[in-house]
Amino acid sequence: MKVKGITDIFFDLDHTLWDFERNSALAFESVLHQFEVDVPLSDFLTHYVPLNRWYWEQYRKDLVSQAELRYGRLKATFDRLDYAISDSLIHELSEAYIQNLPLNNHLYDGALDLLEFLKPHYKLHIITNGFQTVQDKKIKNSGIEKFFQTITNSETAGVKKPHPKIFQVALSAAQCAPQQAVMIGDCLEADVQGALDVGMQAIFFNEFKIVIPETILQVTDLHELKPIFSYA
Repeated sequence: MKVKGITDIFFDLDHTLWDFERNSALAFESVLHQFEVDVPLSDFLTHYVPLNRWYWEQYRKDLVSQAELRYGRLKATFDRLDYAISDSLIHELSEAYIQNLPLNNHLYDGALDLLEFLKPHYKLHIITNGFQTVQDKKIKNSGIEKFFQTITNSETAGVKKPHPKIFQVALSAAQCAPQQAVMIGDCLEADVQGALDVGMQAIFFNEFKIVIPETILQVTDLHELKPIFSYA
C-alpha cells in the first residue's frame, strides 16, 4: 500500500524516530549513580517505564501539570520500590534527568536512512507533545534538525495532540493542506486519530505489534515506510 497525493510528512519524535526508552535508561543510569541512589537500574525501570507512560497519558489529557508529571512519576516509582527518599532529592533527580536525557541520542534503526530517503521528495516536519527545550535539544543533538522544515510543539501551540489545534498550527506553519499531509507516530489516539480527525492521512508505528483495526495503515519497523513512499 502507498499513500497518495502527499507533499508533507509529519513525524512524532519520541518512540517514533528518537529511541526514548533506550536514551532514558542511559540517562537514569548516570543520574542514579551520580546521586548514589542504591537501586538496581533494571528494578527502577521495571516500575518507572509504565508509570511514566501513565503520567504522560494524564498530561496529554490535561489531568496533571508538567511539574506534577516530573515529580509524580519518580515518587510513584520509589514508592513501588519501597525506597525511602526525600522530596528534595526527588526534585534534584528529576532536574538532573531532564538535563541528561538529551545527551543520549540513539535513534530507531533505519531512522536516518528513512529521513535521507524522504528529504529530496517531501517536506518533513515534527509534531511533538514533549517539553520544548528538551525536544529541541534531542532534535539538534541527534543530528536530525537539518531534515525538518518545521517543528510544532504542544507548549508553543497551547494544546497537546490529539487536539485539532496543534495539527492545524502545524499545517499552517508548513503551508500545507490536510489532504496533502500524513502523520506518522506511535500513539493511536494522539498521532493517528488526531491526524485523521483534521483530514490528514496517518500511519501507526506499531513497534509492539498490538492488534489494531485493519483500516489503519501501520508499520512495525521504520524500514517498512520506504516502499509506502517510494516513487518506483
